[in-house]
Amino acid sequence: MKNLSSNHRRMPWLVGVAGASLAVLAACATAPPPSAELAVSRAAVDRASTAAAADAPVTLSTARGKLDRANQAFANKDYPLARQLAEQAEADATLAEAQARSARSDRALVEVREGIRQLREEMSRK
Repeated sequence: MKNLSSNHRRMPWLVGVAGASLAVLAACATAPPPSAELAVSRAAVDRASTAAAADAPVTLSTARGKLDRANQAFANKDYPLARQLAEQAEADATLAEAQARSARSDRALVEVREGIRQLREEMSRK
């Protein structure tokens, strides 16, 4: 009899856990399509494609791959995954742009230093 009353006391807790689990599943199932996130991600990848194609090809390729996977998840109506991948693709595209800017800055710095070296060399000859 003791075991029966113990199970009886656990029943409200189990019902609560089951209800909460169903609520979470329902929220995931009714997530709105991430159309805006995909559009923003697409724009970020397009923008990075012109700026970072030569200087950050690996990161740009990662962004494109995640955008492709986000579009595929969207088509499969896996909206949480599509949203996550779209956000990651946007972040990767932004990183690719930053890497490209950094690479251009590094090249400019090398050119400036070379110009300074040449000027010093020229001045020392006079």
